[in-house]
Amino acid sequence: MNRAIVPVASMLAIQAMISVCVLALGVMMPAVAKDLAIDPKLVGIFTAIIYVVAAVLALFAAGPIVRLGAGRVCQFALLMAAIGLAFNALALVTATVIAVIFIGAAQGPINPASAHVLAQRVPREWFGLVFSIKQTGVPIGFALAGVVFPFLMAHFGWRGASLVAAAMAIVAMLIVELLRSRIDVVVASGTSSPGIWRSIRFVLGHAQLRVLGWSALVFVIAQHTFTFYLVTYLYEHCGLSIARAGLLLALSQLAGTAMRLVSGAVGDRIPRMLVLGWTGLGMTAGCVAVGLIEADTPFWLIALVVVGYGSVVISWNGTSQAEFAHLSPPGETAAMAAVQTSLAFSGAVFGPPLFALVASVVSYRAAFLAVAACVFAGAVWEL
Repeated sequence: MNRAIVPVASMLAIQAMISVCVLALGVMMPAVAKDLAIDPKLVGIFTAIIYVVAAVLALFAAGPIVRLGAGRVCQFALLMAAIGLAFNALALVTATVIAVIFIGAAQGPINPASAHVLAQRVPREWFGLVFSIKQTGVPIGFALAGVVFPFLMAHFGWRGASLVAAAMAIVAMLIVELLRSRIDVVVASGTSSPGIWRSIRFVLGHAQLRVLGWSALVFVIAQHTFTFYLVTYLYEHCGLSIARAGLLLALSQLAGTAMRLVSGAVGDRIPRMLVLGWTGLGMTAGCVAVGLIEADTPFWLIALVVVGYGSVVISWNGTSQAEFAHLSPPGETAAMAAVQTSLAFSGAVFGPPLFALVASVVSYRAAFLAVAACVFAGAVWEL
């Protein structure tokens, strides 16, 4: 396990930095929307663009990872994130659209790259815990975004906050260069990964991988509608300040981080499909509870419900990725992870815009209840 320390820590930090960039617009959206004279609910459309780009690039990521190395691919991702945030600072609607395209390019290859590294460094009996440790980079990054961006916006405005985050991504890219020789495992000239269509056929034809892939799509719908809409929901529906709503987002991400580690460790001891199924039932209950929040609900109860839901809706990813890696053919972990990532990100493409549509036409409550119904179906399938 000693040889895995630097790769795991590096992938954790890279994941956190990318997650900060991905959530940046979601946290800043109320202020961005006001200055650009657009509806704050457009955050759902922007999120969909991020994940359309990410889903497509994830499918094509395995080849460059094998040829160039995961470290180099991660550097590319950090550069794309920095460019996207810099575009966002231009304060134009078209620039914001371009920004989310670049951020999507940053998000796409991260999971396949980390799966490629960790599957070759970590003993299989530790997959659940180690993949979950790496995946804690997502809630850690989201928590940082929920705290850091309101602070930066208060001092530099949302445009200045975007530029500061872009600079952070560039610094991270340079640090990765110093560690790249200890991150990359195989950089084989002339070596190619399995074809994209072969990988897709294998996943969809494998009973367990098929369930894992499609349930990941449904779970991501719940995870991303919660993460990307929480600040706007609490601001518009409950009358909380952006700073207060951002604090609850941060606390929910931290709770999810702890539960992600618990889920990974438990998944190394009992069947991971069982862990994921029961997690889905917990997500269903939490989603219903968040949807039932009223405008006059006491803050302490809002906090309890939000943090409780966050602790489960964010907890499942590492366990799911570990089982995917465990079931992947030898040497094809990146290719299989690319398919799973693309399926999961598809949920992020369709989920937030449909959530926004239901919230706008009917109500936020109806939107949360619809998500809960989808998650319940996925959870029962895994059980």
